Amino acid sequence: VRPTDRPMTTPLFLLRCVQLGISIRDLDLLTIGLVNDMYAENSDDDYKGYKEVATQEDFDKF
Repeated sequence: VRPTDRPMTTPLFLLRCVQLGISIRDLDLLTIGLVNDMYAENSDDDYKGYKEVATQEDFDKF
């Protein structure tokens, strides 16, 4: 994620919610930080540069 000078406004936050498919009702269960994290992770879904993907065994060792 690259830095931005764009301030987080209510319309921008609601736009991100719509882009993620989050309803107003769902927002009762989520924090602003969680929505922002979900938005960042969503943009990472198309990244193909990972050299190795963790397996269940890797998580179990962790």
